Amino acid sequence: MKKPVVAGVIFVLIVLGVIVYSTLTLAKHRVEVCIAFNGRTNCKTASATTEEFAQQAAVTNACGEIAFGVTETVACEHTPPVKITRLK
Repeated sequence: MKKPVVAGVIFVLIVLGVIVYSTLTLAKHRVEVCIAFNGRTNCKTASATTEEFAQQAAVTNACGEIAFGVTETVACEHTPPVKITRLK
């Protein structure tokens, strides 16, 4: 193999390694959030660097499946969760 090809493969492997490492080490908090909105309920799990970010991400993901349109999504995201479970 030529040197530029080997260098390119090594570079890609290093970048992938950094991405995997940062993904695994940054997510220190993991929560499951259940949201009830307009007669529908959905539970989602999310991980993040802080518990607040993880909770907000889980709420956003849960509302994405049970709210339709921008107005409902905003209203859903401001609805207090029915259940919050700290997993990590």
